[in-house]
Amino acid sequence: MHTLIIDTDPGADDVIALLFALAAPESLAIQALTTVAGNVPLAKTSRNARLACEWAGRPELAVYAGAERPLQRTPIYAANIHGREGLTGVAVHEPAVPLAEGHAVDYLVRTLRAAPEHSVTLAMLGPQTNLALALEQAPDIVRGLRELVLMAGAHFNGGNITPVAEFNVFADPHAAEAVLKSGVPITMLPLDVTHKILTSDARIARLRQLGNRAGAIVADILDAYAPQEMAHYGMPGGPVHDATVTAYLLRPALFQGRRIHVEIDSREGMGFGQTVADWHGSLKRPANVHWVIDGDAQGFFDLLTEHIARLP
Repeated sequence: MHTLIIDTDPGADDVIALLFALAAPESLAIQALTTVAGNVPLAKTSRNARLACEWAGRPELAVYAGAERPLQRTPIYAANIHGREGLTGVAVHEPAVPLAEGHAVDYLVRTLRAAPEHSVTLAMLGPQTNLALALEQAPDIVRGLRELVLMAGAHFNGGNITPVAEFNVFADPHAAEAVLKSGVPITMLPLDVTHKILTSDARIARLRQLGNRAGAIVADILDAYAPQEMAHYGMPGGPVHDATVTAYLLRPALFQGRRIHVEIDSREGMGFGQTVADWHGSLKRPANVHWVIDGDAQGFFDLLTEHIARLP
């Protein structure tokens, strides 16, 4: 069982990750969602997070809006991938339940300070700005954190926003640097693994054939979202990046990796936003990340489908 906070910037794959997590209350005790600007501006990521709660039949779950912009860099978005509303393939609307009152960073500080020692897992599906701000304001909150599980980074795969940088890190590399220095145990699921766990016509069809609203939503999102990356990379299917975080939390045995040293390049230039992953230990520096490099694609989609079947 994880006592879990999900920090997110929905985004198509984020919404799928959220639906997946919201369908597993026996394993994931979700305390709240916190949102950040990333794939689209904050107002839209916050609306989309609340839509995921509504679609999952969990509208009562608190959603706190957080950082509107990165720590230092100029804001960037990914509407070219996720559409102007942050979701492709499905209609969006204003959810019935409003945002929770207060800022996400204040919520993180308050909650992590009050939590038992090493008790809260933080799943991070977008730029890491909220946690970086919370750590700057209250470094002592690391005491309440059990683990950080991030969809972030790239090494063997190369980047998806520049030749070397993955979007979540590139969107706020200074925040990613601060999080890496926190001393909290970190697992990263980079493009190295997400680009091995790909959709297929059969996998999407299984989701649609569930016959429930959530299955149709996930299938519609994937039908619209996956072909863009398939075309760009020449892959036979599309990745569902952020949903790998949910799968890792539920069934870590689906994934393989090892502890390595990772640093972030925050210098202006071609390497800006790169995760420098020392896979072979060339730098002789202490490991600070469990870097996931491989996963069971069919096992992932079986687990996703099993959980989406539970939803309305």
